[in-house]
Amino acid sequence: MSARTIENLIGGDWTGARSGTTRTRLNPADTDEAVVTYPAMDAEDAEVALQAASAAARDWGRAGPYARGRVLLDAAVILRERTEEIARDVSAENGKTLAEARGECGAAANFFEYYGGLGRAPHGSRLPDARPGVETVTRREPLGVVTLITPWNDPLATPARKLGPALLAGNAVVLKPAGETPLSAWHLARALDDAGAPAGILNVVTGPSSVVGPPLLLDERVRAVSFTGSNEVGRELSRQLAGRSTRLQAELGGKNAALVLEDADIDLAISTVTAAACAQAGQRCTATSRVIVADAIAREFVERLIERVGGLQVGAGNAEGTDVGPLVTDSHREFVESAISRAVDDGARLAVGGRRPEGAALARGHFLTPAVLTGVKTDTALWREEIFAAVIAVATVGTFDEGLALVNDSPFGLSASLFTRDLAAAQRFAGEVDTGQVAVNLPTAGWDAHIPFGGFGESGSPFKEHGLEGLAFYTRVKSVAMRAQ
Repeated sequence: MSARTIENLIGGDWTGARSGTTRTRLNPADTDEAVVTYPAMDAEDAEVALQAASAAARDWGRAGPYARGRVLLDAAVILRERTEEIARDVSAENGKTLAEARGECGAAANFFEYYGGLGRAPHGSRLPDARPGVETVTRREPLGVVTLITPWNDPLATPARKLGPALLAGNAVVLKPAGETPLSAWHLARALDDAGAPAGILNVVTGPSSVVGPPLLLDERVRAVSFTGSNEVGRELSRQLAGRSTRLQAELGGKNAALVLEDADIDLAISTVTAAACAQAGQRCTATSRVIVADAIAREFVERLIERVGGLQVGAGNAEGTDVGPLVTDSHREFVESAISRAVDDGARLAVGGRRPEGAALARGHFLTPAVLTGVKTDTALWREEIFAAVIAVATVGTFDEGLALVNDSPFGLSASLFTRDLAAAQRFAGEVDTGQVAVNLPTAGWDAHIPFGGFGESGSPFKEHGLEGLAFYTRVKSVAMRAQ
């Protein structure tokens, strides 16, 4: 099967790199299959994209929220109509199952629908003024040109949750998607283009981050940067933008915990934790990676968790019956294997998984079976560092207080869940857990478009995504006082 060749949308035109250079993405489930060939752009291409965005920003900002929202709503319809085509491509370049890819396509459409609908919402307010005859109002205005940098693990949903508010607010966007998933970004750009997005309001730049990144971050025309990715890159972005007027929104890593109390519904807890930990091969920032279980039920819970995780079917995302697809690259698989090996050296027991599956059918993919490790010391790397894979570390505690303290004993603060029938415990957990997202008898993953999303500590910046909080990041507030003569 030959790879599809795509171009990027810049200034309303579909174009390749000016140098003619391309790169090819291979299928992580079968590296003999080339999925897509895409432009490997450079700083000159990035400059063209910035020029196009800068030229389009003023007219788009003046278009009004209703007209801007209409483009998003029409793009959402297009995404839903193309779900099967898009899902096949997402699965091929990312590795996730077709069911997961279909769900992600729906999530991307949800973001466009939500923010498109806000085109009819209030975009300012009238305030009382102590001066006679004076009327004071606030106006929310677009920032201008914004840069969006998005990862490979949710290659449709993450760009969409940034594009929705950025475009509805009236900004022009330069999108830098991950090199592993350029085809997903192409589908989003095509949907917006077909929905009538004016030339220049969305410009896509694919290429090495070391080459195209600096101009897309540091150019004086860029008023905001929204980034989702690793803590290492997030810290570097923060350093580079320090002292500048460019605002930064950073959604970074997570080491999310599920606390299972003695009175919990064990069936519910096991099924929920397994799904939250192993969906998308564990490659999402909100995945459950730490499980803390009350001593009284630990033996039964762990035995049943091992059985459930061990029964998951690993395979290509487009194969029938697959529960867990491949990891995104072979280098990432090697990193995960090394993390598991170090944990075992530190005294943990690998109870199930963590192996390359046998058989020729999976030999050319980046597969690794989901893992459960018990006896994990809570001061070791596996417990404290993000692995970004279907690897569950289990610890036990005697009391709720011990469990809550262990949940909070982390540099990350993205998401946490509690399993209990005790309303008082649930209310206390919600109030005292140090994470931006809190779930009770629900997974750590899965937050809808209208619900503010983001973490504390090392999990991100103060700016939330989703909902009205996400929209606020892409606007500035102007106060206007007026008196008739």
